[in-house]
Amino acid sequence: MERFYRNSVRTHLHMTRVVVQQTDLGIYSNIRLEAAIAKDAAIEHRGYLEAYMRRHPEFMHALAPLPDDPLAPAIARKMIRAGRAAQVGPMAAVAGAMAEQVGQSLLNHVEEVVVENGGDIFLCVRRPLTIGIYAGASPLSLKVGLRISPGTGIKAVCTSSGTVGHSLSFGRADAVCVLSSSCALADAAATAIGNRVGSSKDIRSAIAWGEHVEGLIGILIIKADQMAAWGQLEVVPL
Repeated sequence: MERFYRNSVRTHLHMTRVVVQQTDLGIYSNIRLEAAIAKDAAIEHRGYLEAYMRRHPEFMHALAPLPDDPLAPAIARKMIRAGRAAQVGPMAAVAGAMAEQVGQSLLNHVEEVVVENGGDIFLCVRRPLTIGIYAGASPLSLKVGLRISPGTGIKAVCTSSGTVGHSLSFGRADAVCVLSSSCALADAAATAIGNRVGSSKDIRSAIAWGEHVEGLIGILIIKADQMAAWGQLEVVPL
């Protein structure tokens, strides 16, 4: 999917794009980051994950939680644990886990960083920022956003959709946004909650299910012209 939304980003942060095979990251930092540093971080963590998947091919294809593996690299362990918490396979957390690992590595070089990996965002910022929600054909698409303030514990905003993009979803939500301190968990939970939305009638029950996933800070669901939210989140008009 073309990352067209990057053209409309307005921020005080400096943007660096990193592409490593299928990984396409938009990285925003308080100082201009050398592209090689960002790319090396992506190559490193992608390499750990690819090597693990070669040894454990079931990891890539599992649609149900896998048991923890204490010998797995950090990125794979985060994905496994996120999948277990959200009752999905570990690959449901891959984009969020990659954003998180790269972002944490880059914090050795910068004070503020936002790593956007498609619909999954890791962030560590010192100023409030607003993240717009793209919800495909919904009339609410790009009409609302989530205001993220420092000190709230929110380090991840991840979005899943059953109507936009190529990621696997068994639901039909236009957008399911999850806020958490863990980007891997937010990614997996957004997928799991989105799987439970077939129509607008399912929004309430999907949120009720998501409330019980430990570690989530907030949930927002958009389906057609309907929207609902739960938790500690600030929804603002765009």
